[in-house]
Amino acid sequence: MKIAIVCYPTYGGSGVVATMLGTALAQRGHEIHFVTYKQPVRLELLAKNIYFHEVNVEEYPLFHYQPYDLALSSKLVNVVQEHDVELLHVHYAIPHAYAGYMAQQMLKDLGRQLPMVTTLHGTDITLVGNHPVYKPSVTFSINNSDVVTSVSDSLKRDTLELFDITKHIDVVPNFIDMSNYKTEFTDCDRTVMAFPEERIITHVSNMRPVKRIMDVVKIFEKIQEKIPAILIMVGDGPERFEAEEYAKSKKLQLQIKWVGNSTEIDRILCFTDLFLLPSEKESFGLAALEAMANKTPVISSNTGGLPEVNENGVTGYTSKVGDVEEMAQKAIHILEDDTRLLEFKNNAFAKAKEFDIQLIIPQYEKLYQNVLSTASHNK
Repeated sequence: MKIAIVCYPTYGGSGVVATMLGTALAQRGHEIHFVTYKQPVRLELLAKNIYFHEVNVEEYPLFHYQPYDLALSSKLVNVVQEHDVELLHVHYAIPHAYAGYMAQQMLKDLGRQLPMVTTLHGTDITLVGNHPVYKPSVTFSINNSDVVTSVSDSLKRDTLELFDITKHIDVVPNFIDMSNYKTEFTDCDRTVMAFPEERIITHVSNMRPVKRIMDVVKIFEKIQEKIPAILIMVGDGPERFEAEEYAKSKKLQLQIKWVGNSTEIDRILCFTDLFLLPSEKESFGLAALEAMANKTPVISSNTGGLPEVNENGVTGYTSKVGDVEEMAQKAIHILEDDTRLLEFKNNAFAKAKEFDIQLIIPQYEKLYQNVLSTASHNK
């Protein structure tokens, strides 16, 4: 199949998943065309069957905001015609599904059919998409997609509750390439970050308000009162400063290491004992899955799709949003006993295998084949 993929090219979960998906599809023999305003951060261009097409948005003084959706839809029409693309897969409802629909209509006038698959990732539904300014466009785009998928059952329920949706929504979860985790890191040296008697706890995020960074620090504060431990904070964002100031006020600055936007997340996770993710909302919880693939149990909130990834009492524990006390108690329960910690680590790794990319890609391929078959019958 010849497939065009539209995504945000940034570090966010939807862009990472879309890039991994396209790369895996290319390895399985499909021809993949990424169409976006910048090369996706995890895209290796020197790979067979992968092409990148940059969307250029011209600057015109007439426009207060430059119309990216118009530029994207026009670029899609050009790419489809030049490369004989058969299928469009857009990640994120707005503006990608909306631009995809416009491209479909332009191509229809040129005598071409272009089936569109739309994958919903989270904030395109629960935050941005639900805003009154965008809600009609999101509803329209979803209902006019040929196939709609969501990354969790929770997100599917939210979509059906928040919007007047007439389309069926297939749940195809996010995934991870478990082949990257078959062997231990040769340089997984805990002493780089902690003393032998200390447990290592990690958090990874963009540190926006929804991630509840202050809760992370407060949970750690309670843990280290009972167990020698350090906290590694990976990432950067608007909530970091306040959390750092709080840590200093509690004299925790020596136990918390702020490493910024590190590119060595897997190396950090390989010697991590526990991962904290007390988010206000998570449509799936890809960070938790990456931790579990590194044999790291998770303490998380029970919101959104997190309970579908982090199995309560098995791979870690889930608690109500903001329940710092319970999260800390559950963390201590895991960390205080070596045998118990090892059991949770092994359970986390076993659960992560259920989301291996090799199990998820065939689900997308089946959806593609079905929609192409339907399109050919409707010609």
